[in-house]
Order: sequence, then structure tokens, then C-alpha cells
Amino acid sequence: MNKNLLNQLKKKLEKEKESIKNELSKFAKEDKNLKGDWDTQFPSFGKETSGSSLEKAADEVEEYESLLPVEFSLEKKLQDINIALEKIKKGTYGICEKCKKPISIQRLKAFPAARTCRKCK
Repeated sequence: MNKNLLNQLKKKLEKEKESIKNELSKFAKEDKNLKGDWDTQFPSFGKETSGSSLEKAADEVEEYESLLPVEFSLEKKLQDINIALEKIKKGTYGICEKCKKPISIQRLKAFPAARTCRKCK
């Protein structure tokens, strides 16, 4: 793979990494003890127990529950991007993790964080 294409893919990965981190930061906090782990923020409730307050609390819990799978999906994408960036540093980027053959350039252009070739996917 030529250096120009490799640099383009690296920039694309870094841009996507920042975008995902930005999206995650809207509803989650990065766990400083576990690299790459984000925790969706559970809503804090006041001491008020009126009907509208309880309804608002229920809505916030529902929103929290709906954000958990989003957090998981974004964390997985971030993990794949970090693995790809590490492979670029090591010089092993673009090699299928299963069959050890080169991943097609078309696949890498479409999905720069690909860890396997299309055949092994």
C-alpha cells in the first residue's frame, strides 16, 4: 500500500475517532481507569415526588436505557479504529486477521477500520 493512501486512511480514521468521541461525550463520560470505556450518565433525580416529577424521572430512565446500546456500538467502533491506528504504527495495517492476506483497497477505503477481508467477514 502506498504511503499517500495510507496517510489518507489514517486521517480518515483519526477524523472518525474524534467524531465518535464527540458524540459519546454528549451523553457519556470516558472512564479514566479503563481506556476506551465510556459510561452513559445516569440521570440524577431531585427529592421532589410530584406526579410530573416522577413522569420526568421515568422519561430520563427510558432515555438512559435507550442510550446504552448506542454507547456500546460507538465504543466498538472506537475500539476498531484504535486497533487500525495501532496497526498503522506497527506496519501491519491492511492484513486480514483471519487469513493473513491483504484486505482489498476498496474495502479499506469504504471501511478503514476493517480487520478482516471481505471473504473472511
